[in-house]
Amino acid sequence: MILHNRVNKEELKKKLETSNEPRTTISLYKYWQIKNPNLFRDHLYVNMEKLGVLGRIYIATEGINAQFSVPTHNVDSLREFLNSISFLEGIRLNIAIEDSGKSFYKLTIKVKSRILADGIEDPSFDPAKSGRHLSALEFNEITTEKETVLVDMRNHFESEIGHFENAILPDVDTFKEQLPKVLEMLEDKKENPVVLYCTGGIRCEKASAYLKHHGFNEVYQLNGGIIEYARQVKSMNLQNKFIGKNFVFDERMAESISSDVIAHCHQCGKPCDTHINCANTGCNLLLIQCPECAEKYNHCCSDTCKEVISWSAGEQKQWRKEHAAHKKLYSKGRVPVFVEHH
Repeated sequence: MILHNRVNKEELKKKLETSNEPRTTISLYKYWQIKNPNLFRDHLYVNMEKLGVLGRIYIATEGINAQFSVPTHNVDSLREFLNSISFLEGIRLNIAIEDSGKSFYKLTIKVKSRILADGIEDPSFDPAKSGRHLSALEFNEITTEKETVLVDMRNHFESEIGHFENAILPDVDTFKEQLPKVLEMLEDKKENPVVLYCTGGIRCEKASAYLKHHGFNEVYQLNGGIIEYARQVKSMNLQNKFIGKNFVFDERMAESISSDVIAHCHQCGKPCDTHINCANTGCNLLLIQCPECAEKYNHCCSDTCKEVISWSAGEQKQWRKEHAAHKKLYSKGRVPVFVEHH
């Protein structure tokens, strides 16, 4: 039995783009001691493939972290399957706010050492001892209090396009880098109420426990993250304190929570909050690019990359060998306006 995708990436993308089948994008996570991650991984793959699930799921001995889409008519069947797994019974599904159903084009389920890379090596740390979960209404109330400290537990490229009012926005590239930095930034705030938020809640689950482990007395986290907050705000007609877009890790890149545009094109500085990856696959830089610069640079981050993608396939392959491709991110706190980087 084949338990992984074997179809060409471009074919899968084309199939998804031309499909009219309604799909629902969902995310979920759960910290739980999984004794046999490999066996659990195969069980998930077999059953989720039958339901037409497309997405990215990580399994580890510490739990599961999943982002995926499913044909809308199979959402109830998906819930039934998840409920058949004891530790996932009744789990909250974070449903995407702005969703075309084109979020993922294949199903990938991987076994990892951790579902969230955190760099924590302290054996006495217990991620189960997390902070108190807040509803959208409770979040709105506590963040109006003068002594409350609000911290964005996402990376800089996420908070750049959208964040909550008056939040601390650490300039970091990874969650692993962020934990010790936040600890340092809040060194004199251990007696204050500290409220954490992230995309769907998984980072705050661990971060709130991390702060409590280091002596913070009153730690809260936004239940379900920005995704669930936006849903509750809409359904309960609450004040929306989130400004801009919520960055998401799929083909959509982001979903609008408010109409505000708070970011700027990294190439010309115009107001813009549209993320792209450089069209030169040997570069793949993540940046914000306005329509005018997209046309000027042919969806690339620089004149160099614009030239590279005009070359033959063989020449581009050679260029990639000479310029070891890896994930690169525009760093808002280090470069005020995007500049030529090759």
